Formats: sequence, C-alpha cells, structure tokens
Amino acid sequence: MTVPGVLKRVLPFFLTFAAGLFIASFFVSISSPSFNFPRKNNRHREERQLRIENDGLQRENADLRRQLEEAGLKTGSFTVGSEVFEADNAPPPPPPAPAKRPHRVLLDR
Repeated sequence: MTVPGVLKRVLPFFLTFAAGLFIASFFVSISSPSFNFPRKNNRHREERQLRIENDGLQRENADLRRQLEEAGLKTGSFTVGSEVFEADNAPPPPPPAPAKRPHRVLLDR
C-alpha cells in the first residue's frame, strides 16, 4: 500500500477519535485516573477509635447491670448519669389488640 492509501485509511480514524475525545471531554474528565487509596493509618486509627468506644459502652453496660443487681430488681430508683429511673418488677400490661372487622369477599356479578 502506498503512503496516500495509508493516509486515506488511517487519517479518518484519528480524526474521528479526536472528535470523539473532544465531545466526551464535555461530559467526562479525560485526565488519567488518580488512585488515591486511603492509607492504612486511617484504618488503624478508626479501628482504635471503635475499640475505645466499644470499651466505654461495655463499662457503661457493666455499671448498669451492677446498679440493677444492687437494686435487687425491686421497686426503687437507679441513676444513669444525671437521670433517675424507677424500676418495677412487673412490666406494664400490653395494649389491647384492635378489634378485627370480618373480611368481605367481593363476588363478580
């Protein structure tokens, strides 16, 4: 194949490709992608923070259990932080169930 024959076949491809990139640049960033993965330090810091929070919640649960055991699950009060709660042995009765209406079946006439 001669040089003009190659240009006739290759040049339209490159012109079409350039036009496609130009049009696509309005909608999508054509720059090379950035692979900014979060560092492992951030993950370790987050895990450490979650461990600290979990330990605090476990301590709070232990304190609440101890307060309930001290109260002997009798009627009385116990405190959580600055709030005072009343404890009863029996839970309140459940609300009554709503009355059910009979199901009507519609028949085709």
